[in-house]
Amino acid sequence: MDIMKVLVAEKCGFCHGVRNAISVAEGILAEEDDVYSLGPIIHNKDVVDRLAKSGLKTVAKVEEIHSGTVLIRSHGAAPDQISRLKEKGLNIVDATCVLVKRVQHIASELEGDGYKVVIIGEENHPEIRAVVGCAKDVVVIADESDLHKLPSNARLGVVCQTTQNPEYVGRMLGAIGRRNFSELKVINTLCREAIKRQESAVRLCRRVEIMFVLGGLQSANTRRLAELCERVNEHTFHLQNWDELDKSVLSGKNTAGVTAGASTPDWIINEFVSNLEVYDHSDG
Repeated sequence: MDIMKVLVAEKCGFCHGVRNAISVAEGILAEEDDVYSLGPIIHNKDVVDRLAKSGLKTVAKVEEIHSGTVLIRSHGAAPDQISRLKEKGLNIVDATCVLVKRVQHIASELEGDGYKVVIIGEENHPEIRAVVGCAKDVVVIADESDLHKLPSNARLGVVCQTTQNPEYVGRMLGAIGRRNFSELKVINTLCREAIKRQESAVRLCRRVEIMFVLGGLQSANTRRLAELCERVNEHTFHLQNWDELDKSVLSGKNTAGVTAGASTPDWIINEFVSNLEVYDHSDG
């Protein structure tokens, strides 16, 4: 029997913001029946499905909620969405990550100080959409093809999506810095925990033959982990859970690394590692 040696990244799984959002949701669901989440509470289908069984109803729009309690997810919500929820007389419980909340405040303050707000990140990510809603006119820069959106000779106030990696942000700042501007103010809004997870994952995938990154396919921070690992180890696989694993990729491999995004629960990680440790891959 050929057993795999499995190593788990030193830093992986739930971050404080996600753990808090789940805890808040579980607390409300234990006391109330009519509970909604404005968008998936976190980007992990297994967790969302588990909370749905406890009664959490996930909706895409404010208009879909008519009564009860509304949970603002870890990615936050735009001020106009909060205002509309209040107008409906709904009970609002805010589980926005404190670091995301900080980006929202900074964006609003930068605009108040006369800067054109620029966000480095993914335009359609819910965190970014919420931040965009905190200022009147925001430019989102995902890559060099978006640089044409920047106004000429303007005072630019730059923040970034919390889960991006420093190398990418540095590259984009360099590209923005080569444009025509009168002033450039940059505030580092990267999540230190996300950076630690990225560094831990890259260190581990250099030591193993095959690397698994566990987490929701819609999770930006998990995708970032997978992208960084793929650059170092071509045998990197982004999976949501054990059921998605194509066992044939284990053939001939003796050491495996496992990391997980900030929205991946411990039980998903533990189940994956346990199954991998006892899986006989000698015959592929």
